[in-house]
Amino acid sequence: MGSFTAAIVAGGRGTRFKPYTDLIPKPAIPVGPRGLPLILYIAGWLAAGGAGRIAVLAGQGWEYVYSILRDGVGGVPVVYSLDGEGYSNTGGAVSKAVLSGAVEGDVVLWYGDIIAEVDPARLVGELESRGLDLLVVVATRYQVPVGVAVMEDGRLVEIREKPWLELKPTIGIAAARADALARFACRQCDFYGEMVPAMIRGGARVGVYLHEGPWYDVGSLERYVKLDPRLFPRFWRPAEELLDAAPTRGLGGSQAGPSSVE
Repeated sequence: MGSFTAAIVAGGRGTRFKPYTDLIPKPAIPVGPRGLPLILYIAGWLAAGGAGRIAVLAGQGWEYVYSILRDGVGGVPVVYSLDGEGYSNTGGAVSKAVLSGAVEGDVVLWYGDIIAEVDPARLVGELESRGLDLLVVVATRYQVPVGVAVMEDGRLVEIREKPWLELKPTIGIAAARADALARFACRQCDFYGEMVPAMIRGGARVGVYLHEGPWYDVGSLERYVKLDPRLFPRFWRPAEELLDAAPTRGLGGSQAGPSSVE
């Protein structure tokens, strides 16, 4: 297995975090034991996991994200692919990054609000060994965020508070071949809701990777408040180790401006 590109999908408007995202973009919110920006933890995890290049797929507030990552993390170069030119939404962002060359070869897609101890190199290894075009990471079960009523003959007999169901939710992480993504490129589509189904219908080889550990979607203010950092001890470590190694110089490269923006 060779080096791979990691693409962080971070172009959302953060509407469920308002009014805080009127000031900073959602990928920059502080999380974890040390309160570092979420995107820094994600980039650190991907860099430590074997990525040879990181592409940030960003939109509104991308300059703030650049001020965090700049041109590199842990010796891994970081480039930026920006929404625009008719490309929007998650599928459009992925498509533009692929078609512009910001993302090429084997790629790990990681949504910018997802925390999970998923090994990116192992994903790429499975993508290659199974001869797939796309490998979608799913959890082994799903916790309903509300109480569920159990009824018999119209009578309420039990309330199950936030039960776990044997469903297989997607968790915003995938591995893919960039050339396969390019064949199904779109301008304004949702990646999981439209682009992935189009790949399945179009005969692409799509597989599933079961993640049995915890994962967390920091997608709303309510979810953010309930995040328990103790569930992900290994996830925080790479970014924090990099920060400790360079406390005054920061983690990025040049401070003069981004060297590669698509």
